[in-house]
Amino acid sequence: MNYQHIEFETYFKNHPDTNGYFGKYGGSYLSPELQSTMDEIEAAYHTICKSSKFISELRRIRREFQGRPTPISHLERLSDKIGTGVQLYVKREDLNHTGAHKLNHCMGEVLLAKFMGKKKVIAETGAGQHGVALATAAAYFGLECDIYMGAVDIKKQAPNVARMKILGARVIEVTDGLQTLKEAVDAAFMAYAEDFENSIYCIGSVVGPHPFPLIVRDFQHIVGVEAREQFTGMTGELPDAVVACVGGGSNSIGIFSGFFNDPVDLYGIEPLGRGAGIGDHAASLTYGEEGIMHGFNSVMLKDERGEPAPVYSIASGLDYPSSGPEHAFLRDIGRIKYDVVDDEEAVDAFFELSRMEGIIPAVESAHAVAYGMKLAKTMGKGSVLINLSGRGDKDMDYIIEKYGIR
Repeated sequence: MNYQHIEFETYFKNHPDTNGYFGKYGGSYLSPELQSTMDEIEAAYHTICKSSKFISELRRIRREFQGRPTPISHLERLSDKIGTGVQLYVKREDLNHTGAHKLNHCMGEVLLAKFMGKKKVIAETGAGQHGVALATAAAYFGLECDIYMGAVDIKKQAPNVARMKILGARVIEVTDGLQTLKEAVDAAFMAYAEDFENSIYCIGSVVGPHPFPLIVRDFQHIVGVEAREQFTGMTGELPDAVVACVGGGSNSIGIFSGFFNDPVDLYGIEPLGRGAGIGDHAASLTYGEEGIMHGFNSVMLKDERGEPAPVYSIASGLDYPSSGPEHAFLRDIGRIKYDVVDDEEAVDAFFELSRMEGIIPAVESAHAVAYGMKLAKTMGKGSVLINLSGRGDKDMDYIIEKYGIR
């Protein structure tokens, strides 16, 4: 299968290219000092990812510690309620240890840090899922862990803040700007720049300078590999569509990558928040334009000065003013279709999945559930596989306080 002369049978060998670009997106825009550190990380990764010892250890960890493979669940009652005959399924990353897909790349990143002789891991977090996952991985391997988190998100995601602290991480509150994910990334990058000899920055998504988008994608690819094998085993065929929410884009690129070379429609769902006005959403692939931030070139939301625009979403894990460069590339060539879901639709889906199937989704994942249900209503037949990127216990207090019980 190919799109605009991109051959997906060999896609992973050729993307990104040797300079870290997916088409015109990606790359590394850093100071010479930090660039030498990125080169060191890239060299270490390319060494370790071909090591049978590393691969064997990672597979053991996934099996014995993470609880992989995570299952696929058929949403029979919800499918029946929609009533079009289209069948909905979810890939249960909420059942991955720590409650989300983030541990897939965090265990790999910390294993890489240990290989490089680093003593500390540093990261940002929005919803707290990446922070919890990295704190878990650091505890498992015996490394120090610093997590930078916006003050607004600390208040919204109190259960995950408590988890990080219990696991031994140091949670640093960020009070600059809007006090959310973008500012947390700024602060984490600054901290890393001051201590790159002893630490490694474990980015939380397929964003940042090369090689981070490559590394995170490769570690998240397991989601798509499992999902394709499981779905065909359950149904005897491929799904007609795969749906996932998109902030930075790690869970979505993970599951989508298992179906790139198949005749399957892929839908990335961004947060429309309160509406299409600037500052009311975080839908960069829908409303953004090309630009550089946090050391990489992609599509981003800009203010009138060309700087990263203020963003908002009910989902702390999605309110980032850019998306991964691979997403921007796949959008441009037409392999992935991107659309939006607003706060109200996501909250409705949060309660609908909980009541109909006994699964409380992360509010991030609820964006994908909402779109999957809408898509099923427009299809006359077929199946939709939704990536349930995380569980919703972190969101329950906030949802009930702001929206009540629906």
